[in-house]
Amino acid sequence: MSYMDIGSRKFIAELSSMVNKKIIVRTTSNRSYTGTLLGYSTPSYSVVLSDVKDEEGHEYPRAVIYGHAITELFLAEEPLDMAELARRLEEIFPRMIKYYPEAKLITIMDRVKITESGIEGSGPIAERVRSIYERFLAEWKERKKE
Repeated sequence: MSYMDIGSRKFIAELSSMVNKKIIVRTTSNRSYTGTLLGYSTPSYSVVLSDVKDEEGHEYPRAVIYGHAITELFLAEEPLDMAELARRLEEIFPRMIKYYPEAKLITIMDRVKITESGIEGSGPIAERVRSIYERFLAEWKERKKE
């Protein structure tokens, strides 16, 4: 097992949180690409984007941009407010919610897990949480449109 300092761990966690989100990539050739981050390679920090559009309006279904050519990465969409979701869940499930901001993870009764990607778990509590999550997500998307 190799040692990774806390700064490196947080860097990787932040980059991982951008997967499946819309990002903007700027390159050493002063070009910009906007697309959904599908994945990245940690040794080189090369990225794979889908539904890509460049600043000239050209569109591509996929793009691989090598890490040595990347100067900047920007998240192009507002991240889901997990703290607010945890607060709302706490109103319905008092003292049963644990929120881990570093991991962007909420657990309910140590059985149901919520991340920005969705819900893990089954049963009546998971179904109730799923409906709250979907309502919260719909409200969040409406706010983004405004």
